[in-house]
Amino acid sequence: MNQPAPSPAPSPADHVIVVFGATGDLARRKLLPGLFHLAKAGLMPQRYRIVGSAPAAEALGDDAFRAHAREAVAEFGRSRPEGPEWQQFESALSFGAADADAAEPLVNAVREAERAVGGSPRRLFHLAVPPVAFTSMVELLGATGLARGARVIVEKPFGTDLASARALNAAIHAVFDESRVFRIDHFLGKEAVDNILALRFANGLFEPLWNRDHISHVQIDVPEQIDIQGRAHFFEGTGTFRDMIVTHLFQLLGFVAMEPPVTFDAQALRDEQVKVFRSMRPLDPAHVVRGQYTGYRAEPGVDPASDTETFAALRVEIDNWRWAGVPFHLRSGKALAQGRHVVTLGLREPVLGMFPLDARAAASGRGNELVIDFADPGSVTARFLVKEPGPSMQLAEAEMVFGYRGSFTADNSLEGYEHLLLEAMLGDQSFFTRSDGIERLWEVSAPLLESPAPVEPYAPGTWGPDRIDALVAPYRWHLPDAH
Repeated sequence: MNQPAPSPAPSPADHVIVVFGATGDLARRKLLPGLFHLAKAGLMPQRYRIVGSAPAAEALGDDAFRAHAREAVAEFGRSRPEGPEWQQFESALSFGAADADAAEPLVNAVREAERAVGGSPRRLFHLAVPPVAFTSMVELLGATGLARGARVIVEKPFGTDLASARALNAAIHAVFDESRVFRIDHFLGKEAVDNILALRFANGLFEPLWNRDHISHVQIDVPEQIDIQGRAHFFEGTGTFRDMIVTHLFQLLGFVAMEPPVTFDAQALRDEQVKVFRSMRPLDPAHVVRGQYTGYRAEPGVDPASDTETFAALRVEIDNWRWAGVPFHLRSGKALAQGRHVVTLGLREPVLGMFPLDARAAASGRGNELVIDFADPGSVTARFLVKEPGPSMQLAEAEMVFGYRGSFTADNSLEGYEHLLLEAMLGDQSFFTRSDGIERLWEVSAPLLESPAPVEPYAPGTWGPDRIDALVAPYRWHLPDAH
C-alpha cells in the first residue's frame, strides 16, 4: 500500500547523557541498543556524548565500556554494531565511576564530554539502578552541581506504598523540580499506546461510543509465559501487583479512560490521566485475586512459606460521569498460558436479540469488541457479528484487523525505551508518570496492601487461579485464541 511520508522528526538539542548502572542488565538489553538505534535512525542530537557510570568496584575504562556497548548492541540491538554509524556512536562513549562519597571521576567525565560537544549541551541522567540507590544518586547529583538545569529519568518502581512514594518524590524534588523528572514506564512508549489516543480522539467513529452507554466492561490483560527467571530477591520484595499493576496496567487504564484533553501536550494529557486516578475507588480486597504458581516457593532464594503473589487479577471501578458502573478488569502474572498485551472494550448488546447465533459464536460468549493489542508492533481489531452464507438468518463472528506490521514499514517504528529516551531529550513529559498521579495510585491501593487475601495456587501454563472467572462474572476473560 502507498504510505504517506512521515512528518519530520523533531531534533533534540545537543546533549550529554549519563547512564547510571551502565554495566547492568537494563543498560545492556535496552538502553545502549536503543541509543544506537536512535543514532542510526538520525534521531539523536547533532552533537552528543554518552557517559556510562557505575560504582568504582564495577568501573570500566573508556575502551572497555565501548567493548561492552558493542557486545550489548550485537546481542540485543536491531542493528549490527558496524559501519560509520557505529564508529561515530562508539566514539561518543566514555565512562566515569561514581560512589556516593567519591564522585570526582564522574564529574570529570561529564565535564570532558561537555567540552567535546561544545557550547552548552543539556544534561540527561538515567537512573538505571536498583530503587535503593535512587536517593543517594539524586543527592550526589545535587551535591556535585551536575543536576543544575539537568533532567533525570527514574526507573520503576516508584515506591512500594504511599509512604515510600512520598519519600522518594520528596528526595527527588529536593534536587529536581517536577518539570525535569521523567518517571519511565516503557509500556507507555509503545506505538499502540499512542494509537489508543489516536483511535479515540481522531476518529468520529469511536469517541461517541467510548462511555458507559455503549461499553459494558473493559479488560487490560498482560499475561506472561516466563516465570521469575531467577529474580527471587527482587520479586520477593515486590510481587506482581507492585511490579505490574500499579506501574504498568494502571497507567494504561488512565489513557483508556481519560477525558479528551484540551490540547495534545504533556500538561493536558497528564491532567486528564490524573483525573482518572482521582476518580478510582479504593481497591476492595474482595475484588482481587492473588495467585502464586506451583513451584514458586522452590525457586532459589524464595521463602518456603512465601505469600508473594506471582499473579494478580482485580476489578477497578471509576466514579465519574463517563464510566460509572463499568468494571475495569486487570490481569497480569508469571508462568501463564500465553504472553500477551491486550486491551479489550466490550460493547453492550442490542436491546433486542432477534437473530440466532451459530454454535461457535454462542459458545464463545463474545459479543461486539474492540481489541487493542499493544505488543510491538501492535494491532487494532473490531469484532462483530455477520450473517453466515446460506438460506437461514444465522449469525457468526467476524473481525476487521488493522496491523502495524502490514500497514507501515518497521523503519518508522521505535521500541518503547527508544521512544521515551527521545521524548526525554526533547523534554516532552506526555508519556511519563507524574508525582501526584503515582501517589494517588498508591493511595487507592492501600486497602489491598494492608489486608491482602492469601495467595491461591495455580499450575504453570494455565490462566491463573480458578476464582478469576467469578471475579469477572457475568463477563468472561477474553484473549485472542484463548477461551
